[in-house]
Amino acid sequence: MITIYHNPLWSKSRKSVEILKERAEKYQIIDYLKEGITIDELISIGKKLNLPPKDFIRKNDPIYKSENIDSFINDDYKVFNVIVNNPKLIKRPIVIKSNKAIISRPPELIYEFLL
Repeated sequence: MITIYHNPLWSKSRKSVEILKERAEKYQIIDYLKEGITIDELISIGKKLNLPPKDFIRKNDPIYKSENIDSFINDDYKVFNVIVNNPKLIKRPIVIKSNKAIISRPPELIYEFLL
């Protein structure tokens, strides 16, 4: 089963879902903006991406500056806490299969990821 952390307002996220449908993959959508996200989920995502949270946070988002994240960017726990309270900071979409994940930007990365 594939999981996609999806924001339906973003074209890259919608395109990623289209690719999964096109490939007839079984998947579940997590609308993290509506459902929220936990620190445990973020830790798991980070491990599957093989990235610290500073590498899957949107640094151009106004919240990044307003929360002064640069001052604690290397403190994973603090970054996770800010993401939990502001989930739109996550780079998206994130596609997970088994114990691996990718940020599908561009969405076409999914093709190789699913091989």
